[in-house]
Amino acid sequence: MAKDTQVPASITSADVARLAGVSRATVSFVLNDTQGHRVSANTRARVLDAAKQLGYVPHAAARSLRAGRSNLVLMPASISAIGRLVSDWVDDLHSELDRHGYTAVLHAGRFADPLDAARAWAELRPAAVVALDGDRFTPQAAELLARAGVRGLLAFAARPVEGMFTVGLEGADIGATAAEHLIARGRTRIGVVMPLERGLGTLAQPRLAGAQSVAARHMATVTPVELAYTTDSATALARRWRSLGLDGVFAYNDEYAALLMHALRAEGIAVPEDVAVVGSDDLVLSSLQQPPLTTIRLELPSPAQIADTVHDLVESGTAPAVPPVKAVLVPRGTS
Repeated sequence: MAKDTQVPASITSADVARLAGVSRATVSFVLNDTQGHRVSANTRARVLDAAKQLGYVPHAAARSLRAGRSNLVLMPASISAIGRLVSDWVDDLHSELDRHGYTAVLHAGRFADPLDAARAWAELRPAAVVALDGDRFTPQAAELLARAGVRGLLAFAARPVEGMFTVGLEGADIGATAAEHLIARGRTRIGVVMPLERGLGTLAQPRLAGAQSVAARHMATVTPVELAYTTDSATALARRWRSLGLDGVFAYNDEYAALLMHALRAEGIAVPEDVAVVGSDDLVLSSLQQPPLTTIRLELPSPAQIADTVHDLVESGTAPAVPPVKAVLVPRGTS
């Protein structure tokens, strides 16, 4: 016979107040760090110690109702697929948002329709939304979020998005920078890697367009080449490389570039003699390749600057302009 298992009762602020010997209002003032209410250092210490002993955690939704807003900053995420550079930057951004009292939450839902995405985000009533792929945003989505009380709307996007604070991120500049460098090195038949991983197409397409726009001004051609981030896919591409007739490649980012370089070497195709290679992100692994990988460094605004901007938007609805992301070539041995 199964033994009955009783679920322990939830710890409430009343339990904390009882153990600390104070009122529930005092517990609320201390744990929510309510401004304008004087609580002695001794009383504050007793409340915090009682909460720790009992394992009490304030209810986020209730606290949001009392404060009139949430402290959540929602970040739509296929961020894990964007690459190590942005992942590290996002980690730092989380810390900087915490400095302002916000909790960053990654939202991994995938939506074909921007309005469907905005509705899903609005249900959580975040204080702010920070979108790294802001080119998918529409004014209608921004309006829906604003009506739901989301005060801080920030997007990294190629063009200003009505209703959102926009930080310039022109993906075409990345592809154009790579193509200009390869053409300057005498390469005229350029491949551009198009990752097959879900979520990367919207980032890869502008890079392809940037490379194509540069090639159109020169005696050069651009050929998109599909590549999944697997050894089998890279090997298959390397085995038909000679039939493609390409003498240069922009490999989307450093990780795809390193994968492709190793596959090309296994097929006896020399870098840069037979094909010049350019990556993007300037990851540590790029300088460790043999030869060291030419790459494009993305100069992002600092996480502290973005966190300050989000806070300004939440507090006042406006913020000073933030410089756009810049694509800077780092030439090395593969080109």
